[in-house]
Amino acid sequence: MLTMLRILLVPLFVALFVHDGGQDTRWRLAAAAVFFLASATDRLDGELARRRHLITDFGKIADPIADKALIGAALICLSLQHELWWWVTVVILVREIGITLMRFWVIRYGVIAASPGGKLKTVLQSLAIFLYVLPLQSVAWLEWTATVVMAAALVLTVATGADYIVRAVRLRAGR
Repeated sequence: MLTMLRILLVPLFVALFVHDGGQDTRWRLAAAAVFFLASATDRLDGELARRRHLITDFGKIADPIADKALIGAALICLSLQHELWWWVTVVILVREIGITLMRFWVIRYGVIAASPGGKLKTVLQSLAIFLYVLPLQSVAWLEWTATVVMAAALVLTVATGADYIVRAVRLRAGR
């Protein structure tokens, strides 16, 4: 249910973010709150599933899709508002979509679990996006922090993407 809630929060986030051209502080704060809530449901969902042994095939597929939809929508919105370079959005989206498709490619051989680096990548991406969504125009140190966190997220995005590719090739090869 939390995964479905996260999916339903994506269009609400987008509507709040783009309202009034994304310039109204109140709408931006509301969008940031929805993004934070959606991101928090991801963590809560995972913890509950593990603690209560409720890991399902649906969850294994829907949870990453919900994550990608939220992160992807936010990155695209930020780039459309000229607040994040398009190349950053493209690199992250290509990695996220590529790894998701790759997981489907190897699913009959086994599941590639999220690595600690992959989990940290998700946290850093979410934190960076949250900071970018906040109305930062008058807070220079917060803008700088958002940029540094996004840079760290970008490095981890590429590094963990390479790691997942290696793991997928080994899984398919039976090693």
